[in-house]
Amino acid sequence: MRSELELAINGVRPLERPESRGIEKPGASGEGTFTGELSKALGEVDKLQVDADQQAKMVAEGGGNLHEMSLALEKADISMRLAMKVRNKLVDAYNEIMRMSV
Repeated sequence: MRSELELAINGVRPLERPESRGIEKPGASGEGTFTGELSKALGEVDKLQVDADQQAKMVAEGGGNLHEMSLALEKADISMRLAMKVRNKLVDAYNEIMRMSV
């Protein structure tokens, strides 16, 4: 009778490349990668900031809706605070990895 360790070792197959199974690499299309998702999220934050600036300009010039401007400013503020929290978490994770001994 074979031991559990032998069964575990013999049952392990080498990893197949995704391309050999007909699966496209995540980075090939530019989407699905961490960098791509992060860039998309930062683009959304920037879009909210620009929209809030435009709303504020319209209200300052006498046009526009004060209610819509305050909503746009709040959305931009919340998205920026969230982006900063994500950035801080990423920096903390990087620092933690750098402190690890090999």
